[in-house]
Amino acid sequence: MTAAPPAAPARVPKHTDADPAPSGTLVRIPGRLRRALGWVLVIVLLLAVATAGLLLSAPTAAQRDSLDPERPGPGGMQALAQILRQQGVTVDVVRSRTEAARKLDGQTTLVMSDPFPLTDAAVTELTDAASDVVLVSASGRMLRLLDLGDYAFSSAPPTVSAGCDVPSFAHVGTIAPGQLFTPGAGVTACFGDADGAAVLISQHDGRRRAIVDGTALLTNDRLAERGNAALGLALLGTRPHVIWYVPSFDDSDRSDIDVPKSLADLTPGWVTPVIVLGMITGLLAAVWRGRRFGPLVAETLPVTVRASETMLGRARLTAKAADAAHAAEALRGGALARLAARLGLAARADPGAVADAAADRIRVDRAACRALLTGDLPGTDADLVPYARRLAELEAAVEHADRIERSSP
Repeated sequence: MTAAPPAAPARVPKHTDADPAPSGTLVRIPGRLRRALGWVLVIVLLLAVATAGLLLSAPTAAQRDSLDPERPGPGGMQALAQILRQQGVTVDVVRSRTEAARKLDGQTTLVMSDPFPLTDAAVTELTDAASDVVLVSASGRMLRLLDLGDYAFSSAPPTVSAGCDVPSFAHVGTIAPGQLFTPGAGVTACFGDADGAAVLISQHDGRRRAIVDGTALLTNDRLAERGNAALGLALLGTRPHVIWYVPSFDDSDRSDIDVPKSLADLTPGWVTPVIVLGMITGLLAAVWRGRRFGPLVAETLPVTVRASETMLGRARLTAKAADAAHAAEALRGGALARLAARLGLAARADPGAVADAAADRIRVDRAACRALLTGDLPGTDADLVPYARRLAELEAAVEHADRIERSSP
């Protein structure tokens, strides 16, 4: 029995930049490009932090209160303001009572929600300067100040029509009222029944005062229902100019209420300098450490790996697992491949056909060769050694017979 010659060492080819990258491998980025990408990442991060700070500090339309004419959300009234502008009415949104009083004249309509941050004197001064006043939210105090009536605590009917002699309500149709009101003396009640009305209107000396529950009728999500849009135009669009005053705590003249403080008001004064110093420190640290971006160790190629190392490694793993059957299967697979090549058969030839061809070549019983190449595998190390020896003897016999056949004339 002769031992098989050792396999030639496998040599890993050197990969150059001109060669395409092998499938499944990572393409290395040059160091200069990697450093540039690092700087881009730092700049993008700083810009993101600055943008987030600006967005958090600046009020947006979505953050404004409900019934705001510049709020596009469901609770805002931006849609009604846009419809008024499309009908030729000039709509000025103001957030200061001083500015609102300055713009009011005999041809303007003052529109506002409940001005709870203002005192009664400030509200009266503001409403007296306007020819028409439309309150778009329910307020017991404003009902008293405008002398319109009081709350009605009965349930609202499902749908109602105008039911009054106000000409601008003739083409409104029906609405589904929200809060109902009880009219005072000389006040016209519209869109209701005997228990209350959704709209109260008082007209004296060419001056009109009106109140409606805009939350249920005039917001962006309710304006397209029934005759709500027509009602909004009839109430707010009677004059060519609308001053829409939006009350806020910043414009309050009251001293008996606690004005909510913003995050900037609650933050100590040293926080902002510390944040700026931290950002500057982070930028300097990025500059200081940026030169060290990239790999620390470079491996020299090519690398020579002996084929025997893989064989010995697999053998040690099999021996450690004490899996004799797996080792025998590997030995028999190698023997079948070499015998098929020696006998001129296909590389994936059936083991039975390889066994028959080997038996015919060395002139022995086919059953013995089939038992060796297709039979049961040994299950212990004690049986594995003689099994490996018989495989080696079979290969040696086939090789010897083939050599004799080739040398004979």
